[in-house]
Amino acid sequence: MSNINTDTVLLQEKNNFYQKLLNNIPNLIFQLTISSDNNFNFSFLNRNMISFFEIKKDEYSLCPIEIIKNRIHPEDAISLFESIFSSKKNATSLSHEFRIQLINKGTLWLKVDANVEKTDFGNIILYGKLTDITDLKNRENKILDSETRHQFALQASKTGIWDINLKTGKLYLSRESLSILKLDENDAILKDSDWDIRIHPDDYQNYFESIELHKKNITPFYENTKRVLAKDGSYKWILSLGKIIERDSNQNPLRIIGTHMDVTADKEKENLLLVNLDIINEQNNRLLNFAHIVSHNLRSHSGNFKMLLNILDSDDDIETKEECFNHLKTTSNALSDTIEHLKELVDINNKIIHKKENLNLNSYLKQTIEILSKDILDSKVKIINNISNQDTVNFNPAYLESIFLNFTTNAIKYSHPDRIPIISYTFVKSKIKSTLLIQDNGLGINLAKHGEKLFGMYKTFHNNDNARGIGLFITKNQIESMGGSIEVDSKVNVGTTFKINFNEEF
Repeated sequence: MSNINTDTVLLQEKNNFYQKLLNNIPNLIFQLTISSDNNFNFSFLNRNMISFFEIKKDEYSLCPIEIIKNRIHPEDAISLFESIFSSKKNATSLSHEFRIQLINKGTLWLKVDANVEKTDFGNIILYGKLTDITDLKNRENKILDSETRHQFALQASKTGIWDINLKTGKLYLSRESLSILKLDENDAILKDSDWDIRIHPDDYQNYFESIELHKKNITPFYENTKRVLAKDGSYKWILSLGKIIERDSNQNPLRIIGTHMDVTADKEKENLLLVNLDIINEQNNRLLNFAHIVSHNLRSHSGNFKMLLNILDSDDDIETKEECFNHLKTTSNALSDTIEHLKELVDINNKIIHKKENLNLNSYLKQTIEILSKDILDSKVKIINNISNQDTVNFNPAYLESIFLNFTTNAIKYSHPDRIPIISYTFVKSKIKSTLLIQDNGLGINLAKHGEKLFGMYKTFHNNDNARGIGLFITKNQIESMGGSIEVDSKVNVGTTFKINFNEEF
């Protein structure tokens, strides 16, 4: 009898020790007994469990299942009990995450981990612990929200992701990158070399140098805009940003991650802006020429008028007045010429005169020779006509006449005094363009000195009293208004060749 009492005392002391131990463990320890008819009974809850769940003394008399129901989040109750009954039925350990709602602590996430034992009476005992995983869940949700927002931002901005493993040479492209280049899912993983051959040849060198600078750690990140061949055969302007995220012990790059963005529309707008800027610059240059007319030529005319009118007003001599009237006529005619030139330039720049016709070059050359026959005869000019009777151009009639007259007149005007003037006319036509060459053996022009201002308004390059510097300027404007262009090749004391390139599209 004494031995039995001693064993009982020792067992009780051991139970008390374990209970004290469990009560002082920070974990939430429990033991739940489920009867065969599914009645719940918490045979043990450690002190932290009672405190954590805010269980009051007046609740001890309640059924344990009611205590659980009062605190479990309504959306998680069914799944929790399904897990408990599944563990009871299959005698398997329980592991489940769920939310609880407490008055003071609010909503918390818990994870239950419990082992299962069967008793001789058919009951099931679940014993284990509850872990507060609220912080972990909050972090997971933040990461999930961040990833969701990031993915949405990428889709909304049509930004793709790329990832190059430099060790294997494999390139990964995200769905957005594939979409930009009209590639399919089979192209999601490519060789790095497959990407390189898609770069436009004109952009490859710049692309290669940009990424090499980053690989060598010279630049903090990689940035490059280039044209990349899409699957439909078109080129897309792609802005690539990237950074090396892994290097080996020798600082050799192992992995680069970055983004792709389709900037084709922006590039097209940029190119259009550059074209418009060129047009504006050209118009500004023309405005400067008009300003030159106003500030110099017109001011000169107005000054002459004022001076002559002052003389008329102050001098009663008849001969002086008659001479002044003659000067007034001369000044008036000069002003009229200037205004006419200005009007002609306005018409050219505004393309008021833009009609094109199929014109026979020889007809206009012969007409020019007839008009200038006296000058040609007086200067003993030799004309060499290499134009066939079948050569034609699509051009404006008035402008073609002006071209022949201006260049022929200049060739005669600036002929070399020590040799017979020779002017030759040649027409060359190919699939690409049609070109009229007018060549002389005159004084020539120092292009190194005067080349940039050769076609400027009121620019002259020889001491010729009849030179006004208007012909080449007007002729160049006429040719360009028809979509053509003009080139010049000249050597001092050798001669000059003008090449008029025609744009014959209607």
